[in-house]
Parts: sequence; C-alpha cells; structure tokens
Amino acid sequence: SAISRTYEYKIHQQKNPFNQSLSTYVGYSLDVDLMNQCSQLLLKYKDFTSFSKVHTDVNNFNCDISEAKWDQKEAQLVFTVTANRFLRNMVRAIVGTMILVGKRKIDSKKFCSIIEAKNRSMAGPSVLAKGLFLKNVEYPEL
Repeated sequence: SAISRTYEYKIHQQKNPFNQSLSTYVGYSLDVDLMNQCSQLLLKYKDFTSFSKVHTDVNNFNCDISEAKWDQKEAQLVFTVTANRFLRNMVRAIVGTMILVGKRKIDSKKFCSIIEAKNRSMAGPSVLAKGLFLKNVEYPEL
C-alpha cells in the first residue's frame, strides 16, 4: 500500500576502505551536470522497460518517477530517485546507464532513445548492489 519509495545509490571516486562495502568505486571523472540533465528526463517518461530485468512477472513496466537527481560532495556521488514503484533491477540499471552519460559515451538524446526503445539491451550495464539503499517509504495517511 506504499505510495512512494525513495532509493539512494552511492558512488565513491577516491579509494577509501570505509566506503568499500557501502558504495561503488568509479575511478574516473563524471560529468555530473549532464547526468542531472538526464535525471530530469526520467520524470517525463512512464514506461521503464529498458531498465528492468527481462524475464520478470509484472503486469506493466510503468512507474511515476517524481524525483531523480545526483548530488556531489567531494569524492562521493549520490543518486536519489523517488517513484510510486520500482521494477526489478531498475535503479541499478539507471545508474549504470547514467555512468555512461557521465563518461560522455551517451548524450541526452541517446538517453531518451534508450528509454523509448523499451529494450533492456539498449541500456547500460547494471551497477553492483552494494551502493543501493532504500531511504524512505511513504504510506497514505489513515
């Protein structure tokens, strides 16, 4: 009965033994501005088939994303995303694709075409699970 969920995905860009099990290491610079531009594009779409496991038991691939953003604090990046529901592997696949955006291998136009293709093989690889955290769940008021 939850009406929204918020996940965070954490990336560290400098090696640090304290972050090793709580965050994913990405050792190259990323264009965070471009990643944030593409994050805002997520809010315009409903069907996220391109970011879901292929063989999953769901009726549809529609999600209402209400927030998606990247924040950078020194050598740590945090992706925050809120939606009414998430598909299996969705956040990890979005982050993996966003890393390609940050490396400038994908521009915003290509990012949109990946979503519109509704084809998981068009998107980037899924990132490791160790940086993913459920931050908040909202329920309707009684």
